[in-house]
Amino acid sequence: MADENRQKTLLLTGASRGIGHATVRKFSAEGWRVITCSRHPFAPACPWPGGEENHVQIDLSDPADTINAVGVIQEKIGGRLDALVNNAGISPKGPNGERLNSIDTDLLDWGRVFHVNFFASVVLARGLIEELTAAKGAVVNVTSIAGSRVHPFAGAAYATSKAALKALTREMAHDFGPHGVRVNAIAPGEIETSILSPGTDKIVNGLPLRRLGQPSEVADVIYFLCTEPSSYVTGTEIEVNGGQHV
Repeated sequence: MADENRQKTLLLTGASRGIGHATVRKFSAEGWRVITCSRHPFAPACPWPGGEENHVQIDLSDPADTINAVGVIQEKIGGRLDALVNNAGISPKGPNGERLNSIDTDLLDWGRVFHVNFFASVVLARGLIEELTAAKGAVVNVTSIAGSRVHPFAGAAYATSKAALKALTREMAHDFGPHGVRVNAIAPGEIETSILSPGTDKIVNGLPLRRLGQPSEVADVIYFLCTEPSSYVTGTEIEVNGGQHV
C-alpha cells in the first residue's frame, strides 16, 4: 500500500513549450513529480511545482553532455523512474523558413537533428534502465506524422529521425519488456503550438476532424501510456492527428 501511495516521477525532455509544456501540466495536476530537461536554464515563469530543483540543463545535441547528464538525473530520481517521455525534437529550416530536403540539408545539421531526436532517447533509456525497472515504468517516444510520409513543412532530417524513433520504439519494447518496462510512441500531427508553419490551415481543411489538435490532447495520450489503463500496451505507436494518417 505504501508503494501505491508513493509519488511517481516523470522525466521529460523538451518541456519548455507546446506538447512538453502541456505534459508537465497534466502530470503535475495528477500529483506526479516532473523532472524536466532542456538546453535552457529553468525559467521562473514556469507555473508548475518543484521548479528549479526538478530541472536538468542538458544539450541533447551534444552526445557527451547527454551521457554526462545521466548521473545528474539519477541523483535527482533517487532510484525509481515511473516514466520517461522523449519529447525533445528539432527541425531546422532554410534561410527563409523553407523545408530542408535530403539534397540541401547540411550533414552537420543532419547529425544534430539525429542526436536530439533519436540518439538522446537511446542514451537516456539505457542509462536509466535500472530506475525504470525498479518502478516497472514506461517510456513514451514522441514521433511524428512526418515519420511516415513526406510532409510539406518538416524537413528530411526531422522526418527520418522520427521514422527511426518509431523503429527504436519497437526494438526497445522487445528489449525492455523482460525488465517489466513498457515502451510506446505517439505520433502527433498538426498541433496548435507557437511553431506552426504558414499554410497549416490547408492541411487542417483536409483532416477528417477539420481542426488542429491541442497540446493537452496529446498530453492526455502520453499520460494514458504511462499509467495503469495501458498496462498491457507496448511496442505500439498511437496516431494523435485527427485522422491525418488515413
